[in-house]
Amino acid sequence: MAEAQPLNSADGIDQSSSGDRARTRGEAEGRKKVVRERHPPERDVRANMELLADCAGKALAATTDVAFLLDSCFRLRAFNPAAAAILKWEAATTIGQGCAQVLRCRNLDHMQLCGTSSCPLVRVLQGGQALANEEIILGPEAIQGWEASVSVTPVDTAEEPYVFFLARDVSALKMANRMREHFVSMVSHELRTPLNSVHGFIELLLRGQMGPLNDTQREYLGYASEALQQLLSLAEDVLFMARSDAGHFEIRLQQVNVEVLAQQVLESLLPLARKAEIVMSKEIELPAPLLRADPQRIKQVLANLLGNAIKFTPPGGTVILRACPDPDDPQMALLSVKDTGFGIAPEDQPHVFERFYQATHSMQSRMGGYGLGLTIARLIIEQHGGRIWFETVPNRGTTFYFTLPLYREPVLGEERGKGG
Repeated sequence: MAEAQPLNSADGIDQSSSGDRARTRGEAEGRKKVVRERHPPERDVRANMELLADCAGKALAATTDVAFLLDSCFRLRAFNPAAAAILKWEAATTIGQGCAQVLRCRNLDHMQLCGTSSCPLVRVLQGGQALANEEIILGPEAIQGWEASVSVTPVDTAEEPYVFFLARDVSALKMANRMREHFVSMVSHELRTPLNSVHGFIELLLRGQMGPLNDTQREYLGYASEALQQLLSLAEDVLFMARSDAGHFEIRLQQVNVEVLAQQVLESLLPLARKAEIVMSKEIELPAPLLRADPQRIKQVLANLLGNAIKFTPPGGTVILRACPDPDDPQMALLSVKDTGFGIAPEDQPHVFERFYQATHSMQSRMGGYGLGLTIARLIIEQHGGRIWFETVPNRGTTFYFTLPLYREPVLGEERGKGG
């Protein structure tokens, strides 16, 4: 019997694997070729677009938002069921009608937009750019309370250009906002009367009008007076923001002497500075700039900035109020409040002017505050046509800058021109 020859297993495996891999590659290439032939890339794109169009059509049919299409001749060409339900449209009587007859767009003052340059359809057709979140009133007078936020998009087709409208009802949301603003305004206003009464009685007690007080009684009444003052300030700030949100922000511009205004604010904050062991001073360039501003509002800005500087400056520090003509704009004055305090942390700096934002510094919890002072300061400065910003170095101090318009005597010729 012949001796069995050992199998060269390595050679056998290599040959078998090589052949299998070759067949696998060939089959894979064949499958890829078939797939490419059956599903070319352009066909995939077309399929995706058809799927998107089908889903968009179903979504427009189901949505509660009003959607409709107008042609370049301002005629209604198509609309969804929500438009039929809300605007009381019927296809038989409205398709093909001009938008002036069926849309009757009006602005929020109930002024007709049809035939004017403010018409959203005209603006889109002429400019070729989409409009987003335009607030208008749509539909006949019978539903004149239907306020909508409208997005208007031009659509070019092979036949002619169209304009697609998508409108969302915002009347309920605006009503809720008005109720909220009214409630906040009412509560803030009603809080001031009892708080002022309590504050007045505490002041009478501290002055000894009701008899002598011992040191402990005087100390506790002082704490109560400070707490009431904080509540009064909060009520005033919330009331101010509510009025501003409702569009009732008013400024009474007049000639204001910076020197006089600064002295008044510094004197009002002197007790707070003494208690905190802070030295306050002012540097007003002479002659003192004359501002065209609302003195009460600017006092509010200075009190907020100086109060913050005092709160966040350790004992023995300094706070300086400066005023001079703006070197970058001869029509403006530049004011600043500089402190030697803790500075503003880098993570807090982008949020300094945000409403109700609380700094992460450990001093914040001890010093209190509600995060409205700087928001109000920016609002007042911007309403005067100025701007506000800051520079800070952590653990070395912060400087807030803001600009205000200088007072300029009216020229006789200018007054005549305005009157004519």
